[in-house]
Amino acid sequence: MTAPSPDGALRCSWATSAPEYIAYHDDEWGREIRDDQALYERLTLEGFQSGLSWITILRKRENFRRAFDQFDPERVAAYGPGDFDRLMADAGIVRNRLKINATITNARALLELAPGELTELLWSFRPANHPAPKTMADVPATTPESVAMSKALKKKGFVFIGPTTSYALMQATGIVNDHLADCIAR
Repeated sequence: MTAPSPDGALRCSWATSAPEYIAYHDDEWGREIRDDQALYERLTLEGFQSGLSWITILRKRENFRRAFDQFDPERVAAYGPGDFDRLMADAGIVRNRLKINATITNARALLELAPGELTELLWSFRPANHPAPKTMADVPATTPESVAMSKALKKKGFVFIGPTTSYALMQATGIVNDHLADCIAR
């Protein structure tokens, strides 16, 4: 269900409680991204969000960018034990051992792909038919496509990317458009 925001506009109900949510909803969520590095950043942030509120990640996003060298996969792939220790001590990000290791591992996996291959792989899972949801109850947590995406990424060496995180990535990067039918961003 959409809900009126402070400005009176109808938005997806999850996006009305904080200015960061409104800006993210209106300007980014569901907008197409077709760039390997930008997709790597979103894959990383969606992984860090697992088990947490998205607002936590949004509020720490600039810290994540600083901590992970603007998500430059070549730089992150070269991280060693000192970088890991630096990240674990950085209160500006989510300090989770598995998620930090996944970020480094996924940068290395990305570098094993040809330029543009991550983009091509992720977008190959775009569903042929994805009707506009009418309510948030119509928005799934996973789909057959997100299950297949997760499996394909794992075969390529990516980690910490299950079907739910894959679907959130699909939503965030415009592979699917889950803005509600009467949302201003649709």
